[in-house]
Amino acid sequence: MQKKSGPVIKILFTVGLALSMANSFGQFPEKLKNGLRLELDSTQRHHITLNMTAQLWARYTDLNPGSVVVTQAEPNVTDFSIRRIRFILSGALTDRVNFFVQFGQNNLNYLSARKAGSFFHDITADYAVVPKKLSIGMGLNGWNGPSRFSNIAVSSIMVIDPPAFQEVTSDTYDQFVRRLGVYAKGKLQKLDYRVSVAKPFMLQTAGVISGADPINESSAFSTLPTHLAYQGYFSYQFLESESNFGPATIGSYQGRKKVFNLGGGFYYQKNGTFHYTDIATKDTTRQNIVLLSVDVFYDAPLNEKKGTALSAYASFSHYDYGYNFIKLGSASNPATRTAYQPAPTNPNRYFTQFNYGNAYPYLGTGNIGYVQVGYKLRNHLLNDQGTLQPYANFQYARYDRLANPMYVFNVGVNWLIYGNNSKISLNYQNRPYFVSNAGQAPAESKRLAEWVVQYQVAF
Repeated sequence: MQKKSGPVIKILFTVGLALSMANSFGQFPEKLKNGLRLELDSTQRHHITLNMTAQLWARYTDLNPGSVVVTQAEPNVTDFSIRRIRFILSGALTDRVNFFVQFGQNNLNYLSARKAGSFFHDITADYAVVPKKLSIGMGLNGWNGPSRFSNIAVSSIMVIDPPAFQEVTSDTYDQFVRRLGVYAKGKLQKLDYRVSVAKPFMLQTAGVISGADPINESSAFSTLPTHLAYQGYFSYQFLESESNFGPATIGSYQGRKKVFNLGGGFYYQKNGTFHYTDIATKDTTRQNIVLLSVDVFYDAPLNEKKGTALSAYASFSHYDYGYNFIKLGSASNPATRTAYQPAPTNPNRYFTQFNYGNAYPYLGTGNIGYVQVGYKLRNHLLNDQGTLQPYANFQYARYDRLANPMYVFNVGVNWLIYGNNSKISLNYQNRPYFVSNAGQAPAESKRLAEWVVQYQVAF
């Protein structure tokens, strides 16, 4: 019999409350709230800044049917993890020369290898050809399209996790949404733009290939030599202008700015996927990846005196990864495999193979709608322990591969002890479980839950 989640939820919530009582959650040093900054001269235009973000999770997860942890079948798991850790060193060395270096790790949990390797997320330098209007840079970079949250500043994430489908090839052709290439960025009056050209990593280096023959009847990321990837994102900023010093966008300003943007972008990669058009003869078709998206972002104070604020974001995306492409994924999967072993002739065998733990089909060929909204309550609602920011998000997708629409939603609340510098989040996720029967499109079978308590510290 499956264990009830109620007691575990109470335990996790108690962990969060206990953490909030620690003396370290007191008044955050004002001079650290935007990082540790070294001014290089008296102009305050030239500087080197060090930032850090850590997101620590306590979690209860209903596992997909058939999930196995090493050798033991498990219906649910309670675990702890480091969801993200980041160190960023950046600076403006002159009026024209900037650099940005980010180092860190994701998803360190009880299944991780000992001394699991951290890695560089970004290593870039750019030169302002025309200050503010055009900068050109190079390196391992995340100047991405097609959407606002294709690269997000992790310390400012409002919901527990950003929309993963906007990280369009995460950890396949890229190093956690970063690629080696060149980029251009700038502002033309109210128009903010970024475009980039990169050489995607070879898929064989990603460690995601299972079995001797990754190609099948439905499109999958190609293991053949890669072609250049072209991407861009453009936003018209009607109210206050947002900084484009670094590649990551802000999730929520919590009332510090008045922002209203309309955006749109693209991602294109020639022959990015392939599939068998005839499995008997292994006749192979290669297809281009063509991804388009439009979105709107609003973040502004409602009552400046009280400190209340509204943050809202919505997007519509049309993704074409090729015939029947689907990708299952999850955050810090707490299981290792599935007990189900489909026959080699089952056209859904690869879908079943990755459908374990907390995975669900979050990405695919088709149309995707997404919305998130958060409301920051008045300042000092909890006296010197900050205030609250309830939020919700919803992803709805019609993927060609699936028999039913796919939807997943989260509801939660951020306890903003000191803004994003010190906060606790309680999140509930409701996700689908799709069953892939032989010869039939995968269909939703049931819905499952995940509860997370997160503590974030950042400067």
